[in-house]
Amino acid sequence: MNNAPADPLSWYYDIPVVTRVYLTAAFVTTAMCQLDATSSTKLFFSWPLICKGQVWRLVTNFFFFGALDVHFLFHMYFLVRYSRLLEEGDFRGRTGDFVWFLLFCASLMIGAAPYLAMNFLGRPLAFMMVYVWGRRNEHVRMNLLGMFPFTAPYLPWVLLLLSAVLGSPLKSDLLGIAVGHLFYFLEFVYPEVANIRGWKWKQLMRAPRIVQQLCGQVPAVDRQDVPAVVPVPDVGQGHLHDD
Repeated sequence: MNNAPADPLSWYYDIPVVTRVYLTAAFVTTAMCQLDATSSTKLFFSWPLICKGQVWRLVTNFFFFGALDVHFLFHMYFLVRYSRLLEEGDFRGRTGDFVWFLLFCASLMIGAAPYLAMNFLGRPLAFMMVYVWGRRNEHVRMNLLGMFPFTAPYLPWVLLLLSAVLGSPLKSDLLGIAVGHLFYFLEFVYPEVANIRGWKWKQLMRAPRIVQQLCGQVPAVDRQDVPAVVPVPDVGQGHLHDD
């Protein structure tokens, strides 16, 4: 394992690009509100205001995390840690798929927000990444305060319990868990079921080709779209491989 970068700037540039962009947007947005350069009232999610042309609210509500205090640092820690682990792990070399993952989950949260009376969705988005990472690393051992061991899939539930003990609202965390579970099923469980049962559609969460190309990812080729290779006689020029 490589040692952590020695200075903050090196640490910042060592963060993978999508996570770094989100961290920067969250910090700048929250800092601007703290310095009165803007107001959170101009950022929160509201369908009536969006329908009046303030479409930026579809995005900015994910960047505001409250005051620059210990709670902000707590949320940034979990955002950077688990977004980075996913981007460098399951989505390594698949920047377009990672962006699509965030867009898909953010869209589900936007759809649910009016029914839950939620105006800022950054916290559930970060919590969702904690949930997905935990499900993908079920054998990783963790502990609470050095005394209560548990495995990674229980991490979001431990954090949910801590939020309840501290009196924090739980609906944002529960939204993150619900959306994360749906994505986990569609991305990692459904393809296995579809493959076993021989269903035609085996990948539901693949990023559109245009998203992959915009993110510099080489679009994955669906093998079902590739014509079968017709065997040819060996004429002494090597074997034909279908790689």
